[in-house]
Amino acid sequence: MNAERKTVTVTQIASPIGRPKDQRATLIGLGLNKIDRTRELEDTPAVRGMIGKVSHLVRVEGES
Repeated sequence: MNAERKTVTVTQIASPIGRPKDQRATLIGLGLNKIDRTRELEDTPAVRGMIGKVSHLVRVEGES
C-alpha cells in the first residue's frame, strides 16, 4: 500500500459570519471554526472539493 500519505495544510483566514450555512458546515467538516486555526488533512478528492467550496475563507499551505 501507499506508505506515505499526501497531506495538505489548511488555515482559516476569514470568518463565516454572513456566509451561507453550507459554507460554515464545510469549515466545521474540515475541522476549522476559528480564524488562524490550522489543520493537516489527507489530500483526497473529497477534501479538495471542500477546500474549493470555501477557498475564499481558507489558505492552503505546505502541500506534501
